[in-house]
Amino acid sequence: MTTTAPPPAATPAPVPGRAPAATGRRRSPAARLAARAGGGAVRVFLVLVGLFWLMPTVGLLLSSLRSPADIAASGWWEVFTAPAQLTTENYANVLRNDTITGSLLSTLLITVPATVLVVVIGSLAGYAFAWMEFPGRDWWFLAVVGLLVVPVQVALVPVSRLFGEIGIFETTLGVVLFHTAFGLPFAIFLLRNFFAEIPRELLEAARLDGAGEIRLFVRVVMPLGGPAIASLGIFQFLWVWNDMLIALIFADSDAPPITVALQQQVRQFGNNIDVLAPGAFVSMVIPLVVFFAFQRQFVSGVMAGAVK
Repeated sequence: MTTTAPPPAATPAPVPGRAPAATGRRRSPAARLAARAGGGAVRVFLVLVGLFWLMPTVGLLLSSLRSPADIAASGWWEVFTAPAQLTTENYANVLRNDTITGSLLSTLLITVPATVLVVVIGSLAGYAFAWMEFPGRDWWFLAVVGLLVVPVQVALVPVSRLFGEIGIFETTLGVVLFHTAFGLPFAIFLLRNFFAEIPRELLEAARLDGAGEIRLFVRVVMPLGGPAIASLGIFQFLWVWNDMLIALIFADSDAPPITVALQQQVRQFGNNIDVLAPGAFVSMVIPLVVFFAFQRQFVSGVMAGAVK
C-alpha cells in the first residue's frame, strides 16, 4: 500500500503595507522596552514626573497664601501640617498695590493689541500667500521665512533709535509695534501653510456663487482656519505676556508691564515675598485662563497641522 505525503502548507501571502512577522527571532532590549512603554509602571512614572514638575508652582501658590512671618520662619511645605497658616491677606495687599495693579493693566494694553494685530494681519497675509496670485509671491514668502531666524537682539539698537526719532520710545504703542513686527513672520508662515490645505474646489465653488475675495476670506477661510488661528493667538498672547526683554527696554518706566514691575520689586525690597509671590501667581494665572479657554481649538489646530 502506497502512502502519499501531505502537500506542504501554503505560505500565507504577504499583506501589502505590513511588515512580515518575525519568526523565532529574539527581540532586542530596545524593542522589549518599547513594548512595555505603555505599561502601568511607565504611567506611574510619568505622573510622578508631572507632579515633580508642578512642585515649584504649588510652592509659589502656597507661599502666596502665607503671612510674611510664616514665610520667614519655615518653608511652604509646613502648610500641610499647619493649614491655619493659609490666608488671603497677601492678595488683598497686592490688589491695593498701585504698582502691581497698574502693571497688570499695562500688560493687558500691550498684549491684547499685539495679539489681535498679529492674528488679523497674519491671517490676511497667509491667505494672500496661499491663494492669491501676485508678482514675486514665492520670493516674498521666502523672505518672510528668512525673517524667522532673525533674533530679537539684533533689532534692539536700530529700533530704539527709530522709535526715539519718531517719538514713540518708552510708550505702549512702541512695545505693541515691536511685538507685532516680530510676531508676523511666524504667523504668516503658520497660517499660509494651514490655508494652503483648504480644498481648491471649495474656494472655486464659493467664487462661482459670486463671493469676492473679502467675502471668501471671511465666510470660508476664517471658519475653516479657526483652530490654527486660535493656536496662533495663544502662542502670541503667551509670548507677549511673559516677555521681559522688550518691555524692559521699550516700555514706559512709569507704567511698566507685570514682568518688569515684579523685577523692580525684587531690586528695591529684596525679601518682600509676600508681594512677589501673589503678584507672580496672578501674572501666571491669566495666561493659563486664556489657554484653557481656547484649549479645544488649540489641540485641534496642532492635530490638524500634524495630520496635514
